[in-house]
Amino acid sequence: MEEQKEHIKELRKKAMRLPLHPGVYIMRDKTGKIIYIGKAKALKNRVSQYFGSEKNHDDKVRRMVSNVEDFEYILTDSEFEALVLECSLIKQHTPKYNILLKDDKGYHYIKVTKGPWPRISQAKQMLNDGAEYLGPYVSSWATKESVDEALKIFRLPSCSRKFPQDIGKGRPCLNYFIKQCSAPCRGRLSEKEYNEAVKDALEFLRGGSAACVKELTRKMEDAAENLEFERAAHIRDRLAAIKRMSDRQKVVALKVPEQDIIALAQGAEKNCFEVFRFMNGRLCDRETYLMGEIGEAGAARSEFIERYYSMRDRIPPRVTLDGPATDTALLSEWLSRKAGRKVTVSIPQKGEQAHLVEMCRSNAAEQLAQSMGRTGREASALDELGRLLGLAHPPAYIEAYDISNLAGGDNVAGMVVFENGRPLKSAYRKFQIKTVDGQDDYGSMREVIGRRLREYQENQDSGEGFGRLPDLILLDGGKGHVAAVQPILDSFQLNIPLFGMVKDDKHRTRAIAANGGEIAIQPNRKAFTLVGAIQEEVHRFAIGYHRQTRKKNTLSTSLTSIEGIGQSRARALLKHFRTITAIREADLEELENAPGMTKPSALAVYRHFHALNETGSPGNEEQNNQPIEPGE
Repeated sequence: MEEQKEHIKELRKKAMRLPLHPGVYIMRDKTGKIIYIGKAKALKNRVSQYFGSEKNHDDKVRRMVSNVEDFEYILTDSEFEALVLECSLIKQHTPKYNILLKDDKGYHYIKVTKGPWPRISQAKQMLNDGAEYLGPYVSSWATKESVDEALKIFRLPSCSRKFPQDIGKGRPCLNYFIKQCSAPCRGRLSEKEYNEAVKDALEFLRGGSAACVKELTRKMEDAAENLEFERAAHIRDRLAAIKRMSDRQKVVALKVPEQDIIALAQGAEKNCFEVFRFMNGRLCDRETYLMGEIGEAGAARSEFIERYYSMRDRIPPRVTLDGPATDTALLSEWLSRKAGRKVTVSIPQKGEQAHLVEMCRSNAAEQLAQSMGRTGREASALDELGRLLGLAHPPAYIEAYDISNLAGGDNVAGMVVFENGRPLKSAYRKFQIKTVDGQDDYGSMREVIGRRLREYQENQDSGEGFGRLPDLILLDGGKGHVAAVQPILDSFQLNIPLFGMVKDDKHRTRAIAANGGEIAIQPNRKAFTLVGAIQEEVHRFAIGYHRQTRKKNTLSTSLTSIEGIGQSRARALLKHFRTITAIREADLEELENAPGMTKPSALAVYRHFHALNETGSPGNEEQNNQPIEPGE
């Protein structure tokens, strides 16, 4: 470890001797392999940052720096030249710690099988199988969407059944009942009718919806003139289906005819970039890139744009982002020169563009969620909450705390945990307040957080339970709670984001409290729903524990009124018999054999309850039968 620190110091000394000049820096490991390439406006300032305090780096940078044996640099005349050189070198060397994208934009085809009952499907390559192939097409997504649309409009099967072999075997699938398949498997569709539908579908795929609508309209009119009303109605239904599909695309009709939208969804271990590509006011392609750690979001967006457009010949006049990227002006200049015309990089705040960005981000969150076994709503909510609170990453592991008491009595606290947007009930914890008397929520919260962090110091090697630090701590309370607890975190030298959950006069979540102010969350619907659910859950858990404790203390007090029964024996009796009724119904021998009991104390308990029975006042039966949980 000491050797590593000394090596970092030597690298920093070397970095401090670099010129304040634009250029590219190249990091190498012990084997001489290039592990990272970056650009800088001022080499000295940028490179020396890597070898400064670790507290200023994210995990990705820390790991990269720990593997750096040496670095070299290349001076350039401008920052723009540094960017061009950086892109070229990264493409050539593919360093481990740079964002690297695989250019898998191969060709795709639409396959039409031969035979009496042809099938239409998507294919990744042409095979020598006698089938007809339409294409090639560049976009896999657009090809799949077109095939799916054609099958739905013309009600063609997408299942694995073979015709005519499977005709009449088995019931039709769900697609038939939702009017997305004519179900030739029923045996009520002739081969001629089926082949006509396939022919119309191919005309739709070859000529587009406008040409297909024109041809189908002509066929419908001809059928009507020939008094073939059933056929005319059938064609009319197809035209209606095409219109429905066209209406779906109106949601993405733009004032800007051509642009790319790039959005980032972040997770604790994985991240996802989503690209929506628009041409002629229509979504024509989408691409998804799942990757590991990416570091700071702004720098990651900038690096992604460099890598992505290094692989693409087509650059639209506008690139729209979901958040800030470093060196936006430089990126715009680079893209403009590469495209041979002006390219604008923008971050919309409202209107149609902002709506489309949110749609792109939601799709990125959905793809990320699926890769991690979560739902898109959970991933979106965590991503939105992380951005709202200014966190480096979405908070995958959240702890929330609430204090519960009655006029300062039976003072307890509850802690709930949400992992990946879901309650993790195995990690819930209960606290009995030990050092605070009376109704002092601030003091109680300080005690609870202090105890929790001391548990972390003792169990951090395990990495589980209290040995794991949360990504975010939420307190049921306002900025006063945050201000009271923040010094506790500071005393442990832990940089854990801390916020409060503020309620309105109807006890509903209203805002997030920061140290010195509040952050409104109502407009951020997904984050608002998540925080509201956390606040409700921690309140439910804390008040439930408080009621349990109060009931236990009430029942315990009824036992301590018996001569010879103190708090310890009362708790032991309740733990052994579980209910007051069970104690009352126990015989003398059972009481004598209970833990901690003596013959005189057992006799006193027996006489107490039997005396009550003789007076006809056995107590509250419902309360007496309540099971008692063991104390902490």
